Amino acid sequence: MYRDLGYYWFRLAIYISMALGLATLFSNLGTGYRSIQARGSLLMFVASFITFMTIGGFPSFVEDMKVFERERLNGHYGATAFVVGNSFSAVPYLIIVSLVPGAIVYYLPGLHKGYQHFFYFVLLLFACMMLVESLMMIVASLVPNYLLGIITGSGIQGMMILGGGFFQLPNDIPKIFWKYPLYYIVFHKYAYQGMFKNEFEGLKFDNNQDGEQILRDTWQLELGYSKWVDLAILFGMVVVYRLVFLGIIKATEKLKPVVKAFMDVPPKPTTQIIENLEAVAYLPEVKV
Repeated sequence: MYRDLGYYWFRLAIYISMALGLATLFSNLGTGYRSIQARGSLLMFVASFITFMTIGGFPSFVEDMKVFERERLNGHYGATAFVVGNSFSAVPYLIIVSLVPGAIVYYLPGLHKGYQHFFYFVLLLFACMMLVESLMMIVASLVPNYLLGIITGSGIQGMMILGGGFFQLPNDIPKIFWKYPLYYIVFHKYAYQGMFKNEFEGLKFDNNQDGEQILRDTWQLELGYSKWVDLAILFGMVVVYRLVFLGIIKATEKLKPVVKAFMDVPPKPTTQIIENLEAVAYLPEVKV
């Protein structure tokens, strides 16, 4: 990961440039009425499209899978060691990717002041990065092709973003498929709610509205539980995604010999009947 410039370092440069773009676009948010929509748009972009760019590391994930398959056949380590090692190896880089661009996009526009709010923001961004990486590792284990894998991952991410509760507010989401079950199983729902609660709770705006009222009426969020519950759900989903990834690898290992044995079954011998056409042609006629 350290030697491959495209694995994290180039992505870090892109994240920093995107953070600078967001910081200049949403500079001086203030506390006016228009800042409500601006804050929501900024947070949505961070939770959705900044993390969406993790898909750019998909070719590196495919190469990881190829190295694992070769070294697994040589008996160097098993699937569990690979998944655990891969997860912990990514943590330092994802912390840097979350912290540096996160600081730019948080402080320059003037989001909710206080180190505890920034700490939560970075933690949630880190969890989203881990989730998307886990999702793309699952795709890489199922679709080991660069182009098809990126298309598949982008499609899945796009559906998750649409059902997350921002482009169509929770009360307006169609119940069939989009709300039940998609809205409740996509991580964007909990990412949006965590970021919005972290930003709006405790804020006062110029139109005599407080942040809780805006969360309830404007963004239609569920205020019955803390923002820390949303963060805990996200980290729980990271564990679930990694376990699914591990399960797919183990299932693939067990199925490969079965498929290979099935493909190597010799065909059944066939009996060919060769007719002596010349002998039949010269048989004498029999008159009755």
